Amino acid sequence: MRRSIPLLCLWSACYCLAAGSPAALGAEEQLEGGLRTAKDGPAAAKAAVRFHFRTSKGPEREGCYLSVGHSQPLEDCSFNMTAKTFFIIHGWTMSGMLENWLHKLVSALQMRERDANVVVVDWLPLAHQLYTDAVNSTRVVGLSVAKMLDWLQGKDGFSLGNVHLIGYSLGAHVAGFAGNFVKGTVGRITGLDPAGPMFEGVDIHRRLSPDDADFVDVLHTYTRSFGISIGIQMPVGHIDIYPNGGDFQPGCGLNDVLGSIAYGTIAEVVKCEHERAVHLFVDSLVNQDKPSFAFQCTDSNRFKKGICLSCRKNRCNGIGYNAKKTRNKRNTKMYLKTRAGMPFRVYHYQMKIHFFSYKSVGAIEPTFYVTLYGTNAESQVLSLEIVEQIGLNATNTFLVYTEEDLGDLLKIKLTWEGTSRSWYDLWREFRSYLSQPHRPERELSIRRIRVKSGETQRRLTFCVEDPEKTSIAPGQELWFYKCRDGWRMKNETSPTVELS
Repeated sequence: MRRSIPLLCLWSACYCLAAGSPAALGAEEQLEGGLRTAKDGPAAAKAAVRFHFRTSKGPEREGCYLSVGHSQPLEDCSFNMTAKTFFIIHGWTMSGMLENWLHKLVSALQMRERDANVVVVDWLPLAHQLYTDAVNSTRVVGLSVAKMLDWLQGKDGFSLGNVHLIGYSLGAHVAGFAGNFVKGTVGRITGLDPAGPMFEGVDIHRRLSPDDADFVDVLHTYTRSFGISIGIQMPVGHIDIYPNGGDFQPGCGLNDVLGSIAYGTIAEVVKCEHERAVHLFVDSLVNQDKPSFAFQCTDSNRFKKGICLSCRKNRCNGIGYNAKKTRNKRNTKMYLKTRAGMPFRVYHYQMKIHFFSYKSVGAIEPTFYVTLYGTNAESQVLSLEIVEQIGLNATNTFLVYTEEDLGDLLKIKLTWEGTSRSWYDLWREFRSYLSQPHRPERELSIRRIRVKSGETQRRLTFCVEDPEKTSIAPGQELWFYKCRDGWRMKNETSPTVELS
């Protein structure tokens, strides 16, 4: 096992060479020096950047290569000047080849927007270098994209407002440079887990930023894994979405990695979390009937506590292609949970539970589970994650989510998992029993559970089955049944818009 752990970081260590070396202490100086070098060699960069206009869903079909000043390929491949135009920009590469995700993204875009133009920005000769060298080429590649856009603007019907730049990893920052250099304002830039090393914390003119397009949305999926941050952690768009907190993605855990090493696929597995941003975007294109929603929150811990499931005042949004521009939003952090594979959508629920304690029991660390029963299905047994200590004689908020649509909730089963007890605990409980035999220690009382659905914003209240039996202790369960529709917190009104 110990020998396996360093292997997990092989791909990551190569990627983050700058972040792990002494030279990285001057990362910003390296970047500035590299950008000067790139600026001095635009001719070489021009030859290394190709614009592949994809006219077919088949990855084996060549399509047309666009070049500034040459209009014939536009006519030969029927470039639609009035339609949406997507530029897909890849990132740093170890293989020197376009990866499979790119072909999937091209196909998904062509299926969703059948009249659109899809252009792949191929800068492999510059991306297939040491990471630091690839970083130093991002500016000049962005300049090449900007020149292509400026040339296209001279064609009748072409509008920058219809342009959507989609950049993965280093490609996200390339898109940012392109948006900064172009004459005018690009309609939209989507950053798919923008690269972090040598970009974290630098000036907005040296990375992707909200100023680079009319709308910049970002998916962060690999901000902290195995002690290394490959994706940028800081918000860099108008809205920044952190699926599963932006770090450990379902299906990309340590067990999944170790299981795949035996089959020789370590390189693919270790970048699983980084590429998850791409697959979330593809999912938003192909699974229109199962859109995922993210919720505005100040940090991941508050989201895990279930506090941030409001859609009031544009506090929720679609993700990926379905993300929408909202007024006066900048560097807005949003969070959601996902499944391990497509379709990634889950159903979020906020649960509010008031724990009554009729005696001083000290600090407790209970383990609670809930099972939700709806008109369509019942959930698996779900753990109530306790981010902070349980508050006694207080209302506690939790986040739970299900992978399938349960329909209208009907009832809830709450279980307090039994725990092993030390002799000292048993002696204390025995003494407590002698003094108050009618009320054992570590017993709590729960009268109702209030539930709010993130996807529908509907609020429900569930009351204990027997009002005379509200107590629960380790190893016991309580049943709660829907008792009235809706509940309202102080100074809060229910939204009028449903998301599903």
